[in-house]
Amino acid sequence: MSTNMAHAHIRQLSAPTFGGVRLLDAIELPDGRCIAIFPKTLTIPQAETALGLENGDATSLNGGAYVRLDATPVGLSPTTPENDILAGRNVAIATRNGEPIETVLEWIKYHHIHFKMTGAVIFDRSAPESSDLTTLKMAIDALKVPFRAILVGSPIPLGDPTKPAEAHPWCVREAPGHDRMEVPPPDPWVSPLFETAIYEIARHRWLGKSLAAANIDICDLLFEAPGKLLNKRAFQTPFDMAAAQPGQVVLLEGQHCYPWRVRESQPPSYADHICTQFDNPKFRQRWCVALPQLREKSLLLTRRIPKTQVCGEASFFRYMAIRHPSDRASLIVPKTSLVENKLLLQTAKRLHQFKPVRLPRIKAESSSKKDVRTAIVTTMKNEGPFILEWLAYHQAIGVQNFLVYTNDCDDGTDTMFDLLQSKGILQHRENPFREVGLKPQHAALQAAEDEPMLTNADWAICMDVDEFLNVKVGDGTLAALYDAVGDANMISCTWRLFGNSDLHLFEDIHTIGQFDRCAFEFSPKPHQAWGFKTLFRNIGIFKKMGVHRPKGLRPQLWEEINWVNGSGDPLPKEEFRNAWRSTTETYGYDLVSLNHYAVRNAESFLVKRDRGRVNHVDRDQGLAYWFRMNNNATEDRSIMTRIPMMEEKLAALMADPEIAAQHHACVAAHRAKIDELRERPDQQVFYSQLTSPRMERLSRMHGFFGSNVFLAGPESVPDDVIWGDHAEDFYFTVDTVDETQH
Repeated sequence: MSTNMAHAHIRQLSAPTFGGVRLLDAIELPDGRCIAIFPKTLTIPQAETALGLENGDATSLNGGAYVRLDATPVGLSPTTPENDILAGRNVAIATRNGEPIETVLEWIKYHHIHFKMTGAVIFDRSAPESSDLTTLKMAIDALKVPFRAILVGSPIPLGDPTKPAEAHPWCVREAPGHDRMEVPPPDPWVSPLFETAIYEIARHRWLGKSLAAANIDICDLLFEAPGKLLNKRAFQTPFDMAAAQPGQVVLLEGQHCYPWRVRESQPPSYADHICTQFDNPKFRQRWCVALPQLREKSLLLTRRIPKTQVCGEASFFRYMAIRHPSDRASLIVPKTSLVENKLLLQTAKRLHQFKPVRLPRIKAESSSKKDVRTAIVTTMKNEGPFILEWLAYHQAIGVQNFLVYTNDCDDGTDTMFDLLQSKGILQHRENPFREVGLKPQHAALQAAEDEPMLTNADWAICMDVDEFLNVKVGDGTLAALYDAVGDANMISCTWRLFGNSDLHLFEDIHTIGQFDRCAFEFSPKPHQAWGFKTLFRNIGIFKKMGVHRPKGLRPQLWEEINWVNGSGDPLPKEEFRNAWRSTTETYGYDLVSLNHYAVRNAESFLVKRDRGRVNHVDRDQGLAYWFRMNNNATEDRSIMTRIPMMEEKLAALMADPEIAAQHHACVAAHRAKIDELRERPDQQVFYSQLTSPRMERLSRMHGFFGSNVFLAGPESVPDDVIWGDHAEDFYFTVDTVDETQH
């Protein structure tokens, strides 16, 4: 046969049965010895027992038994190596798991043309009854390139017996909702590769005279940056590097890539893949090595070859929709993380002569530092006594617009907002959560998207009536904050949890004047302590408002994001899509915090618990919630300097007799509800727990506890821990618990 033509050979793993167990393969060595390779499901002792020999040298290979035998045992027929087929060739050791024949041919031609790859050992993962190796062989034989391929079938499955088909999104860790997916039944014929001893099998059966070998799959394409392929410059391929340094290894680092969209009625192709993740790039490690010169005991692992010197590095892309076929990239990756990769885009056009579907082109809306009209979107239920102070305070610091959604109020809250709307102070809407089937807060934010008040705002934030923006720079106004953060277009305002300051009775006086006890600034636990709400420029970088931050990032605009924390320090890009709380690296309070008065006093907490939670309607605000959110560890009175500003606005509101009358009616309704609840025996018990010396003591001890204590609740803390004298570094925690119990 002409050396300028391709040719493929079909082979099988021998998978012999010996000693009552099945091997993956047994291979004869040139010096008369033999290698027996067992599946991962067998331990080394089981393998040695099956062989019945004492002269074997057994070791673990990727979790399976790999046994070197000084002589072939009677009854075991090892395969004879065929090293001449791929002699002197640069070879890939690859797996094929469902990729179409056309894709395999494109993979071969690409690597032959651009990387001087002249051979491959391809392990086909399909079950024998569905194998198309004969058809694939014919297709490869028809290629007019000097290429040799060994196509290896297997009579036994090589996949993970506990996992579903590799094509399923569940097998992609970055797939949206991965942790919530229903796991399909396992299928080891097509599940992710489990028997990675195939690399050693290929080494000893076919690659003893090869030039260099790389373990890349059919869904992988080698690459050279920056664009040497595109510029047609001579460069040293990974095969060149490995051959030049016999016995040393070239590390291959592969990045995941994705299509933005696959054209309708077409299978995914390499040329569709023009995107990578801007914030969470996934990398895989592989290798390229000259196998004949590699020490025999340097076993081939999937990601590395231990105890082997590294002589160079190269790169590849893993084409995720090739291995995990889908016409919608959103099934395997959050599309909000995808950005066009210039090298991939150029490759699609120039090497593949293909016009891929690109990201829509959009621009962020322009804005000026002088544009500081701020809007708050909020949801409320039975918050009547606390409305006017919160409204007056935020008016005083510079909020111009308020959009309020209410539902199921019976204390006059909705009446108050109707009245305020009639006087042009704010806008009030009935929460449509029942009609749209969402939780109240999410329903309100969805409804707010088309409201002119929000679309016309320069800055916006979603926040609650128990949250107060505490600006600590300049004159305490938002204008001063915006000036302090310069060109930032997002500001995370981290919660500072304020406790009840041991005040148990409700009084109609200022929230921000009553409660000055709070968490320490450094309070990473409980995880709720560092939740944040985000002031953001309304310039179209995100598609919609979220509870903690805007959501639905338009990835084309990710570089437009200038997000700072409460100290004006930039947040890393890894936080851009999903962050809702600060971390030890990202918290900051120097310029602004969000004072969160989640519990107020014990009497008002009875009413809060009775009305239920706005967003998590199915969760009880019981003793565990009080324990987590009632933090009296230290003192912060910084917001109180703004009380005169607030009182000026409040006086203007209360000067209207209708507003004043409605406020007093709300206070009376709140008082009446407290009295009603305190008559109930169950609430009497609950109130006594809230106000007990035990709970007062616990409210000052949060810094001593591990995260699980806050999940388990206050009952998990023994009395001797509560009442003991502890050093500053004292630490107490409990075993892991299920948060849904609380």
